[in-house]
Amino acid sequence: MIKMEILAASAGSYPRIGDSVEQQRHRQAYAQLERGEITAEEFEQVQDEVTREVIEEQIRAGLNLITDGQVRWYDPISHLVRKVEGCRINGLLRYFDTNFYFRQPVVEGRLSRREPMLRGEFRFAKKVSTRPVKPVLTGPYTLARHSIDRRGAGLKTIVSEFAEIIAEEVKDLVEEGAEIIQLDEPAILKHPDDFKLFREAIETVSAERGGAQLALYTYFGDAAPLYEELLDLSVEAIGLDFTYGPKLPRVIEARGCDKDLGLGLIDGRNTRLERPEEILGKLKQILPALNSKRIYLNTSCGLGDYLPREIAFRKLQLVAEVAERAEELI
Repeated sequence: MIKMEILAASAGSYPRIGDSVEQQRHRQAYAQLERGEITAEEFEQVQDEVTREVIEEQIRAGLNLITDGQVRWYDPISHLVRKVEGCRINGLLRYFDTNFYFRQPVVEGRLSRREPMLRGEFRFAKKVSTRPVKPVLTGPYTLARHSIDRRGAGLKTIVSEFAEIIAEEVKDLVEEGAEIIQLDEPAILKHPDDFKLFREAIETVSAERGGAQLALYTYFGDAAPLYEELLDLSVEAIGLDFTYGPKLPRVIEARGCDKDLGLGLIDGRNTRLERPEEILGKLKQILPALNSKRIYLNTSCGLGDYLPREIAFRKLQLVAEVAERAEELI
């Protein structure tokens, strides 16, 4: 096993609302916007303030690699698709088996990007952060699987068009200075027979990553049956949700890994705070099998829609503590 680096990382979103009066201002400002009491520009100022605040909380928790907390995201699907020509945003639908809902896109014409999706958000986060910032994108396959095809183009065409759009976005983020970009693709775990189509979409996106690293993250499903196939993708890192994959440690132990890994060993949807020894025990099983340059220790998914803010902060503190202690294992 080569010497590797273990980093404490965010897996995506972070709660924008907390218990204190000050931490309620995003919700209050959104309600004021809906009632016409403040302008869109004033609401954007509040979003900037909350983004700065959640970045500072991630840093205070001890993370080495953070995100902007996805404060501006209504959900993982419509936040991106609302900037896409050829579709409209429809009603609410449950996101996987969670208690969280997203606004479903309806594809009615050829899909193309109307404007950059995350460039401005990433630029702001980079400016206010003292730690490296990782932009997060929902991948083309997951976007397509969560859309209604009224155009009748078929899944393959919709995936391909979303792949072109996300590839453009990746190119923009690289130009903006992103060194690692997280691509969320939970839907492939539910439809493994689509892996050939999925691979083609990932190749389209990865072709635009330039000198940046692309980290493909899966969650809300067991990645063990697709582990071999995921390792063959043209990405630098793979993120795995261990709360759905109890066999993953054994699979990794048997197969090993030459890519960087995002280890979602801490449950991002459960308020129970794990003991550090629980996580370190799994790491002892996994780490000797790896030839990775870098390990990202993170929660199993983003925290913003699933945990109270106080618990989310403590989960990130746990991530940082375990990452520091895990240095003794390598």
